[in-house]
Amino acid sequence: MTAPGDDSRASRAERKRAYKEAEVPMGIYAIRCHANGKLFVGHALNLTAMFNRIRFEFAQRMHRVPALQADWERYGEAAFSFEVLDRLKPREEPGGPPPAEELKVLEEMWLERLKPYGDAGYNAPPGP
Repeated sequence: MTAPGDDSRASRAERKRAYKEAEVPMGIYAIRCHANGKLFVGHALNLTAMFNRIRFEFAQRMHRVPALQADWERYGEAAFSFEVLDRLKPREEPGGPPPAEELKVLEEMWLERLKPYGDAGYNAPPGP
């Protein structure tokens, strides 16, 4: 016979273990403004958390890219989409560059491919 609450405790412990073992989606993302065709490209160690953070920043009017914030306010949330451009798979074996470094390289490749600068986007152009 089990004591009251034992099942809920076991269930809670199982959910906590599953959460800790869950794969966190890492990768390259884009914020696309459909009203003007502009694009912002970025990278994140946790895409879900990044999308939540960006929405919060927009709501608080404190996004780090003023032109993107201004268009969000001008056109509204419905004019934007959040897209995952590429995912970085977790490493099965140790070694190699840390995920953050791999993401930066992957982001540079997407920036080179999409060129979201000036009239085409919100990213700052690469320096000399």
